Amino acid sequence: MIRIVPALALCVLLAACTTPQRQGTELPPPPPGGEPAGVAGLAPDQVRVAFGTPAFVRKDGQTEMWRYDNPRCRAFFFFYAEGGSEVVRHVETLPRGATMAADAACLDAMRAPPKVS
Repeated sequence: MIRIVPALALCVLLAACTTPQRQGTELPPPPPGGEPAGVAGLAPDQVRVAFGTPAFVRKDGQTEMWRYDNPRCRAFFFFYAEGGSEVVRHVETLPRGATMAADAACLDAMRAPPKVS
């Protein structure tokens, strides 16, 4: 009888491992497609002129991401190699735009003021 109890306990533990678990929180839907006008295809130096120095830069392999912050929103510029140089291929903002991943009003608020000569 003593040997049956450990075997029964082992069976219960194994059964618990194979019991389907409840589904976790579902992922949010992906952002809408499309890129804001006048941003896709910009080189890094053009983005610096338009938006200033990024608050954060991260490089993962061939991809580089620049983040800009202001009190109202955040903008993320994703650079990918194209024809031997890096260019913006995707832009997102938080909060997101209504019809695309980037909110045009956020990007306008991020733009660096023109330099006075």
